[in-house]
Amino acid sequence: MRFEDKVAMVTGAGHGIGNAVGVRLASEGARVLVCDLDGDLAAANAKAIQETGGTAEACVMDVAQRDDVQRAVDQAVSSWSRLDILVCSAGVMERAPFLETTDKHWLRVTGINLHGTFLCGQIAARQMVTQGEGGRIVNVASNSGIFGGRGRAAYGASKAGVINLTQSMAIELAEHDILVNAVGPGPTLTRPEVQGALMASAQNRMPLKRYGLPEEIASVAAFLASDECSFTTGHVFAADGGFTIAGVMEG
Repeated sequence: MRFEDKVAMVTGAGHGIGNAVGVRLASEGARVLVCDLDGDLAAANAKAIQETGGTAEACVMDVAQRDDVQRAVDQAVSSWSRLDILVCSAGVMERAPFLETTDKHWLRVTGINLHGTFLCGQIAARQMVTQGEGGRIVNVASNSGIFGGRGRAAYGASKAGVINLTQSMAIELAEHDILVNAVGPGPTLTRPEVQGALMASAQNRMPLKRYGLPEEIASVAAFLASDECSFTTGHVFAADGGFTIAGVMEG
């Protein structure tokens, strides 16, 4: 029960990694605000947490809209009097060739992935500073933010931005005892009905030649959100099957 008496807000918690994070935090005692643009998914997942004995509420929220984010933080504080943990998991992974990338595509992907992380982090941190008891912020980055990839100009740039944003937030918020870290997933099985087998180009770069599971990413996020993470800030923890450390795989 590492998160007993803690209040957590998880964005993109309607499915995939965000959902797994919300379930994990609630299973260890956190009161969880399940935030998603899809209100039906948010409500269903909050109900699922409640049915297993956890405490959760749903919140319909667009992370790219400041008023929505402020309303979500206000809901958490209204319901449970505080906010201790923020996990920014909301994001889109939409690909387009660089020469064919439109302004609409670029602004949508960076708006949700990077601007949304900025808004959630800033507004949640302001609440944590007001409380004066520190806090934890966990951003979901990606190994696509560490190196380039075909069709990932917008996505990779947004996740690289999340990594640098995490570092900058960590430096400025340390004086308030707010620790900021990121988890960097590799290929993760978030939509098994459409993803199919892991592509050969990924397997060739991965010592662990398989998809990660959302629950495995959530395990890393849970550590970063816990009091056990007390002397680490500004870092990206890869949960990627060894993708980002692989060099020559033959021989």
